[in-house]
Amino acid sequence: MIRDQLRDEILKGTLPAGTQLRQDALAERFSTSRIPVREALRKLETEGLVSYERNRGAIVIEMDVTQICELLDIRVALECHAIRLSIPNMVQMDFDQMQEILDAYSASESITEWAEYNRRFHLALSAPANNLKLRRLIEEFCLNTDRYTHEMMSIATGKEGPQSDHYEILDACKKGDADAAVKLLELHILETKKNLLATDRMKQAL
Repeated sequence: MIRDQLRDEILKGTLPAGTQLRQDALAERFSTSRIPVREALRKLETEGLVSYERNRGAIVIEMDVTQICELLDIRVALECHAIRLSIPNMVQMDFDQMQEILDAYSASESITEWAEYNRRFHLALSAPANNLKLRRLIEEFCLNTDRYTHEMMSIATGKEGPQSDHYEILDACKKGDADAAVKLLELHILETKKNLLATDRMKQAL
């Protein structure tokens, strides 16, 4: 519970990059001992959301554009491999779940919710691969990149472009066309990278 709450606050920006996460203060906040707080922070560290610095303890990580783009490249490799493994195992329940996620995404007017539905959809694509370690790696890199990219991209491009990509990927999955799904997913993630670089370039020019 502590990990999930802190993760949510980090992803939403309530706990911005550079925030010091003091164990004693968190223990008091959550009415618990420091042991579960320490465990929660260690799990967030493995997800790449928190790091430990000398004399400061746990700190919410800040990444630059280069680091984020490196993570997006890793996402391409992981997610494209996962979807190729997933498609032969997909059944109607998988398609229904993905459709429900996209319907909720389309109905939402909240950028924070868009990021969450985007994350759920990408994880739903990888779940039928039936490879828990691969799914956990994807979740880690989805969390890391979405924290930095989704609000920026949503403000710049809206949700229609990413949603159109999602529906095309879902359609390829329903048809059992792994090659098409892999190509669409790769282009989808790389488009985020291109937009991120362009947005950063424009900011630097101001």
